[in-house]
Amino acid sequence: MAEFKQDMPPPGGYRPISFKRVPAKGLFNGYTLFAVHHRELESKGASLAIYPLLLAERDRAYLKQLRRNREEERELMKNVPGWKVGTWYGEPIYKLAKPDTLIEPGTFDYLAHVKYRDFKKRTEMDINT
Repeated sequence: MAEFKQDMPPPGGYRPISFKRVPAKGLFNGYTLFAVHHRELESKGASLAIYPLLLAERDRAYLKQLRRNREEERELMKNVPGWKVGTWYGEPIYKLAKPDTLIEPGTFDYLAHVKYRDFKKRTEMDINT
């Protein structure tokens, strides 16, 4: 059986432990802060410059979908006598609205004629995507 040997400090002892507070080196200096500010400013400027284009594209896609819905209604109801597109058998759906007023459809009316996978994607119904 092996002899038991106690671990002891080295001869002369351990060196002293430094417990003084050592201040951290500065993470940001003046140049870095200026560069970060400049980058944020440039990014914000680019976002503001492209924002009207994004709004125009969104509006364009919205109106294209409304046109698709109207064409689909025209195609579906072409054999129904007395049917006018955008009305209920010739009667306006919204009687108090002016004829040139845009009535925004609800989500399900707006997406009534899209493919089911696009409907799930736009309404965020699909958990897996």
